[in-house]
Amino acid sequence: MNVFGIGLPELAVIAAIGLLVFGPKRLPELGKTLGRTLKGFQSASSEFEQEFRKAIDTVEVKADSTVATTTAANAAPTTPEQAPD
Repeated sequence: MNVFGIGLPELAVIAAIGLLVFGPKRLPELGKTLGRTLKGFQSASSEFEQEFRKAIDTVEVKADSTVATTTAANAAPTTPEQAPD
């Protein structure tokens, strides 16, 4: 188990220090608060990613339609003199 470069022994030491510093009554409360905070960061991150992907897709669609319009305009000759022999 390796979370953020921290293995199980390091995690146990951190938990023991947290238990000594905050005590057994406040430790579960702090765990809940930490869990809610991480969940908030995760939802904000996924929301940001969705907005970013939507913006990228919008830009790609606009670029594709511009290229298609330009290609179609350049491919079709407008006068008989411009037609290839």
